[in-house]
Amino acid sequence: MSIILLHGIGGPSWDDMVPGAIDWPMPGFGGTAPLPDMTFPALAEALRDALDARGLDRVTLVGHSMGGMLAQEFVARFPGRVAKLVLYGTTPAFGGRDPSFAEQFLAARLGPLEGRSMQDAAPELMAGMLPDTAPPEAMPRALAAMRAIPEDVYRDTLRCLTTFDRRADLPKIAVPTLLIAGERDQAAPLKTMQRMAEAIPGARITVIAGAGHLIHLEAPDAFRAALLPFLEP
Repeated sequence: MSIILLHGIGGPSWDDMVPGAIDWPMPGFGGTAPLPDMTFPALAEALRDALDARGLDRVTLVGHSMGGMLAQEFVARFPGRVAKLVLYGTTPAFGGRDPSFAEQFLAARLGPLEGRSMQDAAPELMAGMLPDTAPPEAMPRALAAMRAIPEDVYRDTLRCLTTFDRRADLPKIAVPTLLIAGERDQAAPLKTMQRMAEAIPGARITVIAGAGHLIHLEAPDAFRAALLPFLEP
């Protein structure tokens, strides 16, 4: 069974985290062409087309952050194409119901780009995303992934993120599902992920103690220990 890795908004940074897996860059990332209009339905269709091009029918999806949102969108639209699902450091909907939350989010995430390039703004965009306990190579990898994103793609991706809401579809997920949560993740709070696990039939959740939002970079051994047994046939 092929395993597809879906990255977060900071770009692909999986490296060899899951041997043999396909690290699929969302359109506009990793040197790929951007979508004319980045929406979650369009992203799901792009992923379906990529699977078709590789001759892949049913796959296991491992989605981190926004990639986890895409995984939820994909399984809702194309349930027959998913064999297993891993939702890591993600949420079933963006933020709160108040539109001002999205406006504040965009202002905060786009503010560092005012008058600066992605190259220069990357350290501020990554501020607070990794704890002091992360291995020394984690931040350089995260910064390299962020700096590789074209600014217009980053802006479009943020705006796309604010539209997501698949809360009503969680009870419809009918494949084995694992959630991986960081105990101290502020972007995808543990309580939110615990509620997700309760809403998905048969799902289980693994909590990585002391970890934040980028567990695969912060605590790679703990992340592999949580993930790899679930991926076994």
